[in-house]
Amino acid sequence: MCAGRLAGLAGLWFGWSPEAFWRATPAELAVLVQAMAGDGAADGVDRATVARLMENFPDG
Repeated sequence: MCAGRLAGLAGLWFGWSPEAFWRATPAELAVLVQAMAGDGAADGVDRATVARLMENFPDG
């Protein structure tokens, strides 16, 4: 599948803007695709990951 098509699908499925798609890592995209496909239970997130996400994406 070409990157342009993936970007469009990410916009439809996840509400991502093109910028959000291009800034995402392959691992982030894979996690969302797995969640949409219903492939098993979601893994937990450790405290360090939450802290890093909060630092990178503050709510204001």
